[in-house]
Amino acid sequence: MKSMDIIVSNEIETVCPDFAGAAVEAHVINSNYSEGLWREINALCEEYKQRFDTTSIKLLPGVEATRRVYRACGKDPSRYRPSSEALIRRVVQGKDLYQIDTLVDLINLASMKFGYSIGGFDADKFEGDTLTLGVGKKDEPYEGIGRGVLNIEGMPVYRDLKGGVGTPTSDHERTKIDGSTTHVLVIINGYDGNRETVMENAQFVKDLLLNYAEGKDIQIIEF
Repeated sequence: MKSMDIIVSNEIETVCPDFAGAAVEAHVINSNYSEGLWREINALCEEYKQRFDTTSIKLLPGVEATRRVYRACGKDPSRYRPSSEALIRRVVQGKDLYQIDTLVDLINLASMKFGYSIGGFDADKFEGDTLTLGVGKKDEPYEGIGRGVLNIEGMPVYRDLKGGVGTPTSDHERTKIDGSTTHVLVIINGYDGNRETVMENAQFVKDLLLNYAEGKDIQIIEF
């Protein structure tokens, strides 16, 4: 399979010169629920309830760096929380995580475990063959998954030929994973510049896809 080209724009390099990214691409079989996966999720949730509170979450390197880039781009990270922070925050508040489907659930696990905001996409829904990471513009149209119209001005955003598909706060409805998804692209965003940890996260995603989604033809791409 031909992978998407992923480009980091000068806009992002200016506010985050050390950005480290990785993408995991695979053919998969999605399912409604995986008992084994949820054992892993529940174990991590119990660990995090003991380790963190809503203040200390923000000190996780991946979360802190994403918040810093939001502020540098002109966005309030407490109003538009990065997804990794929002997931861990929900757990430490004693709330249950949403159970969506196996692919989305495993991406959420990987995001919480490493603290990076991770984009998960149905790769067959992209327009064109390139994704470019830039910064959202004023009044740029964007429909967040389950959120409706989302103001992405000042947010890092991946765009394909048609427009925005992913931000650290929410991915776009147009390219979302669903029960029919058989080809995924999962993007790990290391705004902390720690390429070694980003690659560990990518390997963890690969293992989850192998274990719970019958992953095949798996590729890890650094950018």
